[in-house]
Amino acid sequence: MISLLGMLAALGLLIWLAYRGVSVLVLAPVMALAAVLAAPGEPVMASYTQVFMPAAAEFIARFFPLFLLGAVFGRLMDHTGSARVIADAAARRLGPGQASLAVVIACAVLTYGGVSLFVVAFAIYPVADALFRQADLPRRLIPAAVALGAFTFTMTALPGTPAIQNAIPMPYFSTTPFAAPGLGLIAAAVMLGLGQAWISWRLRRAKALGQGYDHGAPQLTPAIGAPGETGTRAGDPPLWLAVAPIALVLAGNYVFSTIVFGAMDAPYLAEPRFGATDIGAVRGLWAIIAALTLAIAVLLAVHVRRLASPAATLGAGANTALLPIFNTASLVGFGAVAAGLPAFELVRAAIDGLGGGPVLGLAVSASVLAGMTGSASGGMSIALDALGAGYLEQARAAGISPELLHRVAALATGGLDALPHNGAVVTLLAVCGLTHRQAYGDIFMVAVVIPVAALAAVVVLGGLFGAF
Repeated sequence: MISLLGMLAALGLLIWLAYRGVSVLVLAPVMALAAVLAAPGEPVMASYTQVFMPAAAEFIARFFPLFLLGAVFGRLMDHTGSARVIADAAARRLGPGQASLAVVIACAVLTYGGVSLFVVAFAIYPVADALFRQADLPRRLIPAAVALGAFTFTMTALPGTPAIQNAIPMPYFSTTPFAAPGLGLIAAAVMLGLGQAWISWRLRRAKALGQGYDHGAPQLTPAIGAPGETGTRAGDPPLWLAVAPIALVLAGNYVFSTIVFGAMDAPYLAEPRFGATDIGAVRGLWAIIAALTLAIAVLLAVHVRRLASPAATLGAGANTALLPIFNTASLVGFGAVAAGLPAFELVRAAIDGLGGGPVLGLAVSASVLAGMTGSASGGMSIALDALGAGYLEQARAAGISPELLHRVAALATGGLDALPHNGAVVTLLAVCGLTHRQAYGDIFMVAVVIPVAALAAVVVLGGLFGAF
């Protein structure tokens, strides 16, 4: 019991200090060791060097290509003006009265097309800020609009999304990015519909109270400098050319996962030097890597004249990937240490005691671990490493499709992950120049409460109708 209280106290401190602005890169190892100290008989240094560090390193080794390619692709979309063109097109078509929806749609298009959500925050904020200023809307709601478009349905629900949260379950369940597309679309509709309804209600309430753009002046300076302006600039590509790389990522993802790698016979993968695996376990990851690489090559070829220095742009994109992946890996290390403590067995026993079969068990365990680590990808990796094989065996025995497990795992880690210590939340608030106290409440509604409701709907529908 003391160990459990210590683990919960360490998690609480991690969340509270992150809320206060302390870096999770520093917090995660410190709080992991604090949890170990509260567990009698647990070795402190071994927990750090033999558990925390290997878990963090394995996450980086496994998923660095996705962080790197997503960041480079996003930086190219930004520097070529493509992201700005897409955001401006959404704003013009919806009008100034729908500024929040324009931000949501622009973020959704970019993230569904493979742009890293960290990059989206930097690329969209100047346009979002200008739209909210012109419409005299409280800027404290900009992070919620960005979070809804970038952190929710395009990350975990939409079939084929190249987001890492949709890629992680594939090796465990031998699925593709298009697993359970019908359930994914239903979950996406719930998140988008309820999330936008919440933001619209908050905007109407602010207007009724006479609260405009400057209400509650920010305490911080936006991370990207002065507010931006709407409207395309001379030299920006036409809309069809701006959208083309995103369409290429989506189409390439499908072709590579279902046709190219799906039909490949790769017996060499069974060799120990290649991880003693099979094509079913790696084709989804390979497909996303190949699709993003192809889109990056096309962007460079088509827009080379729009880039002042292609090499500098590639370097800047690569650098953008470093902080997000190290933040996430550090949180994965925290989760791995927590999962190895005796207290975690109590948590696992409590989850198993819920009953309801492997689908509900996976949903709860992945959600809890995502909340503990403050990371969808980190929590999912830990949950599937520890419990994935067992849930898959139970599902097969019960005649449950692995595709349902894939979609539930992805959705489950896209709710509680967005607690205050989440790296993306911290980055988004810094980009917008707002504090947790000013803007986190609305992020919590659209990125935590509503995605959990969407997960519950999918668990119920999956139990009634299976994967579809």
